[in-house]
Amino acid sequence: MSNTNSDSRKPNILLLGIDSLSARNMSCYGYHRLTTPHMDRFAQGGTLFENYFSPHIPTTSGYANMLTGRDCFGTQVVALRHKGPMRGEARTLAEVLREAGYTTTSVGFEGNPASRGFDTYLHYPGWEADKDGRSPKAECLNKVAIPELGRLAAQDQPWLLFLRHMDPHSPYLPPAPFERMFYDGNECDPANRSMDPVMTFKPFCDYFAAWMPKGISDKDYVIAQYDAAVAYMDAAIQTIFTALESLGLADDTIVVVTADHGETLYDHECWFDHHGMYDCVLHVPLIIRYPGRVPAGHRVKGFCDHPDLTPTILDLAGVRTEDAFDGRSLMPMVRGEEASHETEIYITECTWMRKHGWRTPEWKLMVALEPDFHFKPPVELYSLVADPEENHNLADELPDVVAHLKSRMEAWIARREAETGLPNPMHTQGDWHGYEGVGPFKTSQQAYDTLHIGNPGEAARLQAEARK
Repeated sequence: MSNTNSDSRKPNILLLGIDSLSARNMSCYGYHRLTTPHMDRFAQGGTLFENYFSPHIPTTSGYANMLTGRDCFGTQVVALRHKGPMRGEARTLAEVLREAGYTTTSVGFEGNPASRGFDTYLHYPGWEADKDGRSPKAECLNKVAIPELGRLAAQDQPWLLFLRHMDPHSPYLPPAPFERMFYDGNECDPANRSMDPVMTFKPFCDYFAAWMPKGISDKDYVIAQYDAAVAYMDAAIQTIFTALESLGLADDTIVVVTADHGETLYDHECWFDHHGMYDCVLHVPLIIRYPGRVPAGHRVKGFCDHPDLTPTILDLAGVRTEDAFDGRSLMPMVRGEEASHETEIYITECTWMRKHGWRTPEWKLMVALEPDFHFKPPVELYSLVADPEENHNLADELPDVVAHLKSRMEAWIARREAETGLPNPMHTQGDWHGYEGVGPFKTSQQAYDTLHIGNPGEAARLQAEARK
């Protein structure tokens, strides 16, 4: 890694981690709704990565990969309710930067295994609804983040400011006027029955009823609320960009926009959360702006994923370290020296399902390690070329393809176990679902009858439990 310039001061780093933001729902990634006009304009000043993935779902593992440059073997983190701290050998971005003279602040991100090493931890209300029943999460973040940005700007040291946004994570409750931005129908139309399967899905129906309108019947209203939450968050982020510009720091700061994972909306009968390993969950945004080093208006088509982020940031900042990374700097891809980093990716989910799989540019294989509460088949295979929305399971029709992808996945797992001397963490998380003594689920019905979220407060409690 080489220094960015001859100036002894390193660049500042503003890292925005946006919870549950699927790349497919952003207008700069081709979405049909204008959900992200401010980030679209931001992308015009930087480089957008078209095929960037979060390989290990959900939040806990996603941020572990993002902030260490390690894959799940390097972090040993795969479960939402990860037991214990992260491996000490997997140093975080904040720890490496502190050693390089940076001061570091985290907003809204404490207790996660990958949150080690920040000098300052600040909090904001990320779940609570206001008196109108709406949830101004991003504005609550801004009220904390913008004064902190001013404090950091006034000091002599370079800084890292990490903002963990809770929009558009459910509940999708963007404040007015965003609430009706993408919907003008009757969300409680009795003739519309599209929400029937959602509101009768026992593990989450109480949670949905706690924040969706009473009598909700139209799925398109809820999808529009997610999109509106994206648009609301986008507008709030522009306030941060404006503050950075007003401080005269926009050209001296590496600004990164990404997400821990995406979201299932009305996809695959995995309603309004981040279930499974479908591309709506795996495919997340990555946009980097740093004038003079990162070209403006550039789009990179090659495949890359979360472990590449920390090495990229350190490369751009000119920070050398002896730490070993599983990812690599994306700058050779930006310069056109490399086409892709990882065209074949080991993927995992350990949220409400315990599954792993193998993704190539052509195929997606998903293998259940336990029965799931959506009663999915134990093996799923999709042609990403012929069926990019992953609706036609080919596992029974193409057993040879299943066998080939399984063998490649198993060979990769064996190689990583040999290289690290560590086991596959998908087999070491015990009662990953949070129900001590239950053990692995034996049937989908058992999973369906066991797993339950009651309301947003319970969801917040589960998030807090995941941070212990």
